[in-house]
Amino acid sequence: MKNFWSKWKLIMSDKILRNRVFFVLVMLALFRLAANVPIPGVDKAALNTLFNSSTGQFFGLLSVFSGGGLQTLSIMMLGVGPYITASIIMQLFTMIFPKLKEMYQEDGAAGRRRFAQYSRMLAVPLAVLQSLGFLVLLKNQGIITTAFSPSLIIDTLSSQRALAALNMFATQTSSIFVITAGSMLLMWIGELISEFGIGNGVSLIIFAGIVASIPQAASRLFYSFDPSQIPTYIAFLFVALVIIAGVVFITEAERPIPVTYAKRIRGNKVYGGTSTYLPLRLNQAGVIPIIFALSILLFPQMLVTFLSNSGIQLLAGVSRWLSAFLANQLVYGFFYFVLVVLFTYFYTAVTFDPDQIAENLQKGGAFIPGVRPGNPTSEYIGKVITRLTLFGSCFLGLIAILPLIMTAITGNASLSIGGTALLIVVSVIMELVKQIDAQVSMREY
Repeated sequence: MKNFWSKWKLIMSDKILRNRVFFVLVMLALFRLAANVPIPGVDKAALNTLFNSSTGQFFGLLSVFSGGGLQTLSIMMLGVGPYITASIIMQLFTMIFPKLKEMYQEDGAAGRRRFAQYSRMLAVPLAVLQSLGFLVLLKNQGIITTAFSPSLIIDTLSSQRALAALNMFATQTSSIFVITAGSMLLMWIGELISEFGIGNGVSLIIFAGIVASIPQAASRLFYSFDPSQIPTYIAFLFVALVIIAGVVFITEAERPIPVTYAKRIRGNKVYGGTSTYLPLRLNQAGVIPIIFALSILLFPQMLVTFLSNSGIQLLAGVSRWLSAFLANQLVYGFFYFVLVVLFTYFYTAVTFDPDQIAENLQKGGAFIPGVRPGNPTSEYIGKVITRLTLFGSCFLGLIAILPLIMTAITGNASLSIGGTALLIVVSVIMELVKQIDAQVSMREY
C-alpha cells in the first residue's frame, strides 16, 4: 500500500503523467455521457423484458463488448465491436494474403500503421451492416418502432402509404448513420487514449462499460436481499475472490523454455554463451475466442428469431422449435464451451508461428538445450504450445459458462459472476498497472 501511494504521489507531481491520467478520465467520461443518449423510438419496457429473457443472455454478452451501450440502445450501441471484428478479420486475412502478413510482421511500425488503417476502413461497412441487422431484429422483437423492414419497398410503391413508408425509411437511415458514426467516434476516442493517455484505449472503453454496470447490478442485489440467504451471500463472496485469484494466476501463468546463445569469438573477445528463456503464456489467445464463439452462437439465434415471425407456417414452426432448443441452458452451455475451446486452438494457430520463432532463434545463434535447431525446434515448440493451449482453452471455456454455473448453483441470477467481464476487467487492470509502472520507472530515471 505504501508503494502504491508513493507511485500515485509521483504521478500527480509529474505534469506529463498527470495530464495523461486526466486525459483518460475525460475521454471515458465523454464516452459514458454519449452511451446514455438513446436512439429514437425505443420501448424501454420491452427492452428490459428482452434482457431478462433467455435471448437477452446473448445481448448481455454483446453489451459487454459494446461498453454497455447496447443495453440502453444508445447512439454507441455497437461500441468498438465493429473495429474489433475488423481487426480479427484482418488478422485472419494474413493467413490468406502473404502481402498482408509481410506488412504486419516485417514492415515495422509503418506497416502496422497501414494495417491498422485498413482495419478502420473495414470497420465502417461492418458497422453499417451490424446496425441494420440489430435494428431489424429489435423491430421484430417490438423494442423499437422506427426500424427498416423489407415491406418498406412495397409500401413505398403504394400511393396510400408512400409518405409514411418514406418517413420511416428516412428515420431508419438516419438511425443507421448515427449508430455508425457513434461507433467510429468511439473507435477514435480509443485510439486517442492509446496515443495520449495510458493503456490500450479499446480495452479501457470496454472496461469502463463493465465497471459502469456494477452499481446497477449491486442495486438489484440490494433490493432482492433475503436475510435467509446470508450464508449463500458469504459463500458467493468467497467463490468470487477465489475465481478472481484464479483468473489472475492463469492470466499471468507462463511456461518458460530455456534458450542458450552460442559463444562467438571476435578478435580477443567472446560474445554470447548466455542463457535465457522463451516465455509461452498459458492463455495465448486472451478473450478473442470468446468473441468468436459468441458471434457463432448469436447468429443462429438471431436468424431463428427473425424467421419465427414468417408467414410460412412450416418455417415459422421449425424456427420456434430451434429457438427453444438454443434457449436451453444445457445446450447453450455445451456449445459455448466447445466453440471457445476450438476457437482458442484456431486463434493460437493464427497468431503463434513456431516455424518463425525457430527461424529467429537460429538466426540469432540461439538454441534450446537438447533440441536441434530448425525443424526439430519448431516441432518441440509446437508440442509445448499445443499442451498449453489445452489448459488455456478449458480455462476460457469455464470462464465463458461461469455465469450459467453460478446461476444453476445459487438459483439466483443476481449472484452469477460474469466470467467474460471478469476476465476483461482483471486483464485490463493488470496491463494498466504494468504500463503505469513503466511510465513511473522512466520518470524516476
